[in-house]
Amino acid sequence: QVSPEQVILSHSPLRLFSQFHQKCMLVAGQGPVEENALNLGFKHVVTIEALRKAYPLLDMVDQSRRPKELPPPTTGFPTIEGVILFGEPVRWETSLQLIIDVLLSNGNPGTELKDIPYPHLPVLACNMDLLWMAEAKMPSRFGHGTFLLCLENIYKKVTGRELKYEALIGKPSTVTYRYAEYLIKQQAEKQGWKSPIRRLYAVGDNPMSDIYGANLYNNYLKSAQQNQVQMKKSLEAASPQTEDHLELRKDCNNSVESCESILVCTGVYRHNADVPSKTEECTTETVFHGHRDFCFDPSLVEASYIVQDVNDAVQLAFQKENWS
Repeated sequence: QVSPEQVILSHSPLRLFSQFHQKCMLVAGQGPVEENALNLGFKHVVTIEALRKAYPLLDMVDQSRRPKELPPPTTGFPTIEGVILFGEPVRWETSLQLIIDVLLSNGNPGTELKDIPYPHLPVLACNMDLLWMAEAKMPSRFGHGTFLLCLENIYKKVTGRELKYEALIGKPSTVTYRYAEYLIKQQAEKQGWKSPIRRLYAVGDNPMSDIYGANLYNNYLKSAQQNQVQMKKSLEAASPQTEDHLELRKDCNNSVESCESILVCTGVYRHNADVPSKTEECTTETVFHGHRDFCFDPSLVEASYIVQDVNDAVQLAFQKENWS
């Protein structure tokens, strides 16, 4: 039995961003994004489709969707105060156009501003994977990181300035691993586990997100042990967000000492022969697929261990903890 409170999705840490929960937020992605936002605590949500219907003259790429007649002026539509990017949308041209319109208009895409506002409205993005593994024979499919890459470059091409994120959430963001630690400790407490948790094990198939994030969090834990004053410093070079606005610090003690990264060979990363003995020779990448705001360090994509699949990873953790 796996309960919802034991599962972390890329957007789960948005529960902690309470300063945006009362604001009118534009949500982009696919699936029940409006329902997801409401479940995370957001009270006022506008979807891309609702925005498109309110301002039909904005979405002009697909000629079949262009209005046949000039629509009446839009009235009463709320001012958008921020943008949440849950994941890759279905119609990229529509989402790219309308998100840029919202940022350039300071949340009022029906008006034309004399000057482009900068800094722009807050943008919170979940899931930064450039590629992901599917059933196709070609190795990897476009992920939300590819959509973010398009959005960032369009914004810079139009304005000459960098798109800034209020927060980047999901692997490899340290906020996500910190939130995972918080939930793991909650689960341990519910089960009456008295012993402090010393090690976390992060299992994944993508060196650029799973392994990078686990190693980045391991560095974070090490620096926290060495000097509490320096807790934020290991994050600031790699991630635009810090813990200033999170309620995790008072809820998590500092018992966790390390986060071990375990790479499996059943997804994005494939190793043709037997599981290698030297991980650094197999996981170091020549092209950095990580997000723009995360500095590349070759050591961060070197897994602590490489195993064949998730079952082997679990057995390895049991062995390391003397549970086998």
